[in-house]
This record gives sequence, C-alpha cells and structure tokens, in this order.
Amino acid sequence: MTRHTLFAGVLAAFVGFASSFAVVLQGLTSVGASSAQAASGLMALAVAMGVCAILLSLWYREPISIAWSTPGGALLASSAMPIGGFQAAVGAFLMSGVLIVIAGSWRPLGRAVAAIPSSLANAMLAGVLLNLCLAPMRAVAITPALALPVILIWAVVWRFWRLYAVPAAVAAMVVLLAFRGTAGQAVVWLAEPVLITPVWSTSAMIGLAIPLFLVTMASQNIPGMAVLAVNGYTPPAGPLFQVTGLFTLLAAPFGGHAINLAAITAALCAGPDAHPDPAKRYWAAVTAGATYIAFGLLAGAATSLIAVSPPILIEAIAGLALLGALGGALMGAVADADGREAALITFLVTASGLSFFGISGAFWGLLAGGAMRALIKWRPRAAV
Repeated sequence: MTRHTLFAGVLAAFVGFASSFAVVLQGLTSVGASSAQAASGLMALAVAMGVCAILLSLWYREPISIAWSTPGGALLASSAMPIGGFQAAVGAFLMSGVLIVIAGSWRPLGRAVAAIPSSLANAMLAGVLLNLCLAPMRAVAITPALALPVILIWAVVWRFWRLYAVPAAVAAMVVLLAFRGTAGQAVVWLAEPVLITPVWSTSAMIGLAIPLFLVTMASQNIPGMAVLAVNGYTPPAGPLFQVTGLFTLLAAPFGGHAINLAAITAALCAGPDAHPDPAKRYWAAVTAGATYIAFGLLAGAATSLIAVSPPILIEAIAGLALLGALGGALMGAVADADGREAALITFLVTASGLSFFGISGAFWGLLAGGAMRALIKWRPRAAV
C-alpha cells in the first residue's frame, strides 16, 4: 500500500459517505424508520459496504468499490410509508437482496433486467429524483437564511472541485447550525444496531422491492461494471452481484436498504490517480472499505446532525447531491427518439407520486411506459 492508494481510498469513502448519507437517512425516514432505526440502517450499510469491498478486492486483486444504493435511497424518499410500516419496508429490502442474488446466479433474470430499455430505466430514475432535486428551491422559499448560503457554497465549490461540493454544503450547514446553537445538541456519536423483524406485505414487495431492485441494478451495478471495464478490469459480473446481494440480506434486518457496486466513486479507486500500476490499485478499494467501516461506527453523529436540522434543509442537500444523477437520467431517457414518448410517460407517472393499492409510482411509471412502448411497436399482423 502506498500513499497514493491510501489517499484515493480515504477520499473515495469520504466523498461517497458525505455526499449521500442525507439521501439514505431521508429515504429510511420516509418509509417509517425511527431515528434509532435510521442510524442503525446507516451503520449497517456502511459496515457491510466496507467488509464487502475489502473481501472482494482482496479476492480478485482488483479495485472493486462498493456503495449503498443512492438512487434506491431517493426512491425510498419519494415513497410513502408502506402498509406495515418500516417492518414492511425491511421485508422489501430483503426481497430486493434476494432478487439481486438471483440476478447474479440465474442468467435469464440478469438478461431480463439488462433487456429493460435504458430509456425507460432512466426515465423511472429521473421521476424518482425529480421531487428531491426540487427541494433546494423549496428550501429557499421556506428558510432562505439557511438555504441560500448552503447553495452558494455548493455552487462555488462545484465550480472548482466537483467532488467536494456536497461535503462542503454539509460543512456549511453544520457551521450555520452551530451559530444557531443547535449543531452540538445531544450528539450521539456511536450508533447501536437495531434488529427489525420484517413483515411481508404484497404492496411493499411490488411497490418497493421490485423498483429498488431495478434502480439498484440499472443505476449502480451495471454502471459499476462499466467503470471497472473502462479502467481495464473485468471481474465476473455474476459473483459480484451475488455477493452484494448477500451483503444486502445481512444489512437489511438492521435497516439497510441495498448494497451494490459503486459507480461514481469507483473511478477514484480504479483510475490512474490511485496508483500508476493497475495491479496495485485494489489497495485503494481496501482502504475505502476500512474507512467506510469507521464512518459506519460513527453513524450516530450523522443521524444526530439530521435530527437537529430543518427537514427541508436536509432534503435540499440531498437534492444537490442528486442533480448530476438527474441530468444523466433525463439525457438517457430522451436520447432514443423512437422511445421518447414512452419514456416521458414513465417519467411523468413516476414523478407524479401516483399510488394505487399502496404501490408507489415508480412501479406504475415503468408499467405505463412499458405498455406505451409495446403499443408503439405493435404492428397488426397482415391478413393472409
């Protein structure tokens, strides 16, 4: 291990954690988690990510970075609490993990997921992200004295150092809250694991488990494999999906929603800045894993910060963290002219928050867009 790999790994973990922990906590809270359960979920995710990254990177001797599903957290944040509360959500997390394991083990399911038109998958993701990405504007209207400085700091740092923009916004929020005398109140540094008994709910399985599985595969696992391939690494996809699915199953009973391959921060560990020698870059992913474990043990502090912050401000920071993902999803949704109308229907239905039978709009959006795409492509059989 060299200072290059050490720095790259710590940086990857810091950016990955600081830029999206607010999204994860917002998502867990939206589906019914208490403060203690949300802290437990954040801790379980970070520790599972770290252990998984260390094991896979040492086994394959390749920089295999692991992350929580940030799009999955955004999906939860845009969903209503399912019937059965957070216990039903945990049941959905477990089912999503099972589906990820099956996708890595059973090729027909993996091929079926890969066969979902990218325009529809991107449109569903864009619809999920839209509401959170509007939060910065809502925050300015509700609490301008807090929101405007945070957004200004984010914009200035983004202009020069994009990776640090969201962490800088979080730091600005902490400073502002400290001036108000709230940032240091009742800080609980160490999180405690909370075991949650899952409840099996049909509506949660359809409305949460399936969309969570799809956005995790389409927005994290598949792009994660692409990042590795671009940097010259070709580990087998199936076993990686299986292992991340298994770690999802381990984290879910403690409130964690999804573990998957990293997509954005993966480049920090797999690229030439991590080490000139590609054969030694896996130490960067190992270092990132160890750093994630340390952050996970301090998840209580992150949750305490969220507890004393105005909810709209937390949503605003989550929205800032997801702007790039929203832009990419929108571009991917409308890139194919032939499928543009179907993608727009998927986007609008998902973004509308439409819910039937307790099933969230993400499922109905994908269903409506798929039906429209099938209708557009349908051609009546010529008479003989």
